[in-house]
Amino acid sequence: MMKAKRYYDERLAAGRLRRCYEIATARVRRYLNAEMDHVLAHIGGGDIALDLGCGYGRTLPGLASRAGFVMGIDTSMASLLAARSEIRGLANCWLACMNARQLAFKDGAFDIVICIQNGISAFHVDPHGLVRESLRVVRPGGTVLFSTYSEKFWGERLKWFELQAGEGLLGEIDYDKTGDGVIVCKDGFRATTMSPAGFLELAGHFDVGAEITEVDDSSLFCELTRR
Repeated sequence: MMKAKRYYDERLAAGRLRRCYEIATARVRRYLNAEMDHVLAHIGGGDIALDLGCGYGRTLPGLASRAGFVMGIDTSMASLLAARSEIRGLANCWLACMNARQLAFKDGAFDIVICIQNGISAFHVDPHGLVRESLRVVRPGGTVLFSTYSEKFWGERLKWFELQAGEGLLGEIDYDKTGDGVIVCKDGFRATTMSPAGFLELAGHFDVGAEITEVDDSSLFCELTRR
């Protein structure tokens, strides 16, 4: 059985990851656009932005159109090679192969750190350590954005995962173990989410301002402001 954290390095990388978005329903595409619009509203023209888990580069052109400079990182070299075509011609966007839990950047290097599309759960790393490292590299007064799925989006999210499983991008869904925000596949893949209370509990360990916002009845955002 393939461990869930290896999916985005191996099975759901590059073209296979892109295909997940190509087969998305109209409602899922609306969710993705609404999530991105919410992120862009937080970016100023001269901001230096860090995109955690950039994958094949889906979000990078949009971020680069608003920010002064964007750094996209991912642990999958295959996905990063695919991302090169997405950012071709964008002089203000760079890529690096890096683990979000061990960022090779100096303290306060960024104005905003972005971890969307449920990365805080999908990365399968210690959330406390992920938040701590994200806050380390954002400047005082800067913003860290995490998003997860809203409970209201459960039906559409499950339908999207079923489409991915149907194309062999994910393993067969184990419906006996799937529910309450958790999707489990028979090959060992497990997709979870964060609750508003979970986000606030995490934020409580750090010297930050924290705000929870639901967007489009599909995304739940946790906005952290470093003091």
